[in-house]
Amino acid sequence: MFISGKNRMLRAAVLWAAVSVLTALFAVGYECLSHGVVSPFMVGAFLIPLVLGSGVSALLLALHARAAGDWCAAFWELAVGVLTVGSLLQGALAIYGTANPLMAAYPLAGAALLVLAVISYGMKK
Repeated sequence: MFISGKNRMLRAAVLWAAVSVLTALFAVGYECLSHGVVSPFMVGAFLIPLVLGSGVSALLLALHARAAGDWCAAFWELAVGVLTVGSLLQGALAIYGTANPLMAAYPLAGAALLVLAVISYGMKK
């Protein structure tokens, strides 16, 4: 089914706003069960889908920018998802008082996917 560019961006903005609310609810619930231990990664995890997901979609919609292609949208959605999950995992590890050097892969992968999304947006004619 064909979805116009304007409807796609509006749908993405609403979807990422819902993901942001669910992420915030998860973080609040997780921190309520953590016996008073708070992690800034867990507290701020909802900002990633709110700003990078819903905010960017709303900005593109307000600026009447052209719709992103399929590859660009896929890279962007993956980047927001990877960064959100990475923040939640880093927050969980911080609450438990542990660390893992492999957690550096999440911001690197998210940044690489964001760069790929920007490149594919620029290449779309």
